[in-house]
Amino acid sequence: MSQPLFNRVLVTGGAGYVGSALVPRLLAEGYSVTILDLFVYCDVNLPYEDPDLRVVTGDIRDQELVREMLQGQDAVVHLACISNDPSFELDPSLSKTINFDPFEPMVANAKAAGVKRFVYCSSSSVYGVSELEDVTEETPLDPLTLYSQYKAECEPILLSSQSAEFEVVILRPATVCGYAPRCRLDLTVNILTNHAVNNRNITVFGGSQLRPNLHIDDMCDVYLLLLASPAEKIQGQTFNAGEQNLSVDSIASLVKKVVEREFPGDPVGIDHSDTNDLRSYHINSDKIASALGWRPRRTVETAVFDLCNAFRDELLPNSLDDDRYFNVRVLQSKAN
Repeated sequence: MSQPLFNRVLVTGGAGYVGSALVPRLLAEGYSVTILDLFVYCDVNLPYEDPDLRVVTGDIRDQELVREMLQGQDAVVHLACISNDPSFELDPSLSKTINFDPFEPMVANAKAAGVKRFVYCSSSSVYGVSELEDVTEETPLDPLTLYSQYKAECEPILLSSQSAEFEVVILRPATVCGYAPRCRLDLTVNILTNHAVNNRNITVFGGSQLRPNLHIDDMCDVYLLLLASPAEKIQGQTFNAGEQNLSVDSIASLVKKVVEREFPGDPVGIDHSDTNDLRSYHINSDKIASALGWRPRRTVETAVFDLCNAFRDELLPNSLDDDRYFNVRVLQSKAN
């Protein structure tokens, strides 16, 4: 990994699934990190004792607070959002006030505060359904949901703000998988692994849909690289980041194989059910490989193995019933 260009990084959503894995990596690389997060889902095992970590419990909709947090920061990694379609659809109006409405003022405030680089986490779901053999960054966007629509609409806002003093870059990551301190068990690979380990049975909804996947540690590698790369390589760029484009059926078969190996016993059954989720796309990540030399170093099988180790080490207690692993359940409980 290249030497850091910046000292101080603000990570919005730093206590989330990706943030909880990324923040310790940033600290290990020598960054001073500030987290801004509402801690909606659970307390997170972060390295609170590290003198280079500052944790602020707050809302990105609070523009006065955001302006304060941006002062003195060299870079921003913007992760905070209502993440994924089911969570967004619980209350679309409220979700828009988090995922879209604060974005433009945050970008403007970051630029005014002298932030040098802004890294935005978009989503590969902005491509919708595509029959193309490979979906590249030049493929027209066709978001099918409000979540992906607002992810897409934030992108031109950021790109239009770039200047010689304000470097901007957009990442469109695949669906993340694997273990993190704030672990989600409501994403395809993680769902199937949880049920395979604890129920010895998994249900596949549909099965033929192609889904791009990315190990969470590879995603952290990408963010570190986007912070460490020279401006001329990232300024105004959009990058896909994915590892394996697998059908849901293929993921299920892989999960079955790994879990039966790691936890011998009864075979893991696979049931099938119909689905209305038609998203299917095959993202190409050659651009980031060519421009920055990044290629994923881990596979979906690695993610399943890592989750198996987490279950074995009792890092995911009560994983079928505890709401904290499931974004929709937490948001529903807070709305009631």
